[in-house]
Amino acid sequence: MSQIVLLFSGQGAQKTGMGKDFAESSAAARGMAVKADETLGFPLSEMMFEGPDEELTKTSRCQPALYLHGLMALALIRQRLPRLTPVAAAGLSLGEFTAHAAAGTFSFEDGLRIVGKRGAFMEEACLATAGSMAALIGGEEDQIRALAAATEVDIANFNAPGQIVLSGTVAGIDAAVARAKEFGIRRAIKLNVAGAYHSRLMQSARHQLAAELAAVSLLKPAIPVVCNYTATPVSEPAEIRSMLEKQVTGSVRWTASIQALIAMGHRNFLELGPDRVIAGLVAKNDKEAVVHSVEDLPSLEAAVEALS
Repeated sequence: MSQIVLLFSGQGAQKTGMGKDFAESSAAARGMAVKADETLGFPLSEMMFEGPDEELTKTSRCQPALYLHGLMALALIRQRLPRLTPVAAAGLSLGEFTAHAAAGTFSFEDGLRIVGKRGAFMEEACLATAGSMAALIGGEEDQIRALAAATEVDIANFNAPGQIVLSGTVAGIDAAVARAKEFGIRRAIKLNVAGAYHSRLMQSARHQLAAELAAVSLLKPAIPVVCNYTATPVSEPAEIRSMLEKQVTGSVRWTASIQALIAMGHRNFLELGPDRVIAGLVAKNDKEAVVHSVEDLPSLEAAVEALS
């Protein structure tokens, strides 16, 4: 199987130890880790490899960590499978930036700087606002939109059919959880998160990120990159900047993104990131889709064997 779609993880997939065996086994991966530490000005790779968990889970740390991990995994795959031909890419929230780096939209270092600042801006926004999120299981989109409007919160993620996430003020999310059954939603679970990602409470982070994106050089991606905001491929630098900016306060349309890739004829996916979160979401969208998940050296070798 030579043609494949690259999928990259979003915030929440991180775990201590991520990428350690990549760096121990590959000079290229070690070099990327060193370059990341130098670019960011703090020991990101040490946090990834050794923890502690409470440091790695900070928004300002886990976002660049997932970016680095995804691109390390891709580098090792490409070393082992030089004939592998990615035909498209996408990423869940933060993963959209990793997808653009993989597609050549910006350099590894430029992308890392942007992602590092994005994480810091979002962390600042979390600290400045009292925000929360909740996962809704078993509801239809129109029911959830009505609940969000009634409780003045936003829809953060359309992850998969029957799995949608709300985001907003603590009071709004508490009200949404309490009233979910009124709107025909089977289950509502308040999430243990630092703030209200992908909601209006991230407005300050969006504006700050827009300024950073305006200052970086972007190229047309070498392969289609499906963006979260419209669930369509984007290729023009100005459009890419706009989509990456709007994504901070807008909904992550992951269900529609996967469905768009399937409509393009793609059913073979390579997930690059810890915890196999993406594989589960793809399976909920299409049972026939094949996802090879790479999170560590054993899973990388298994993917290489399957794709050879």
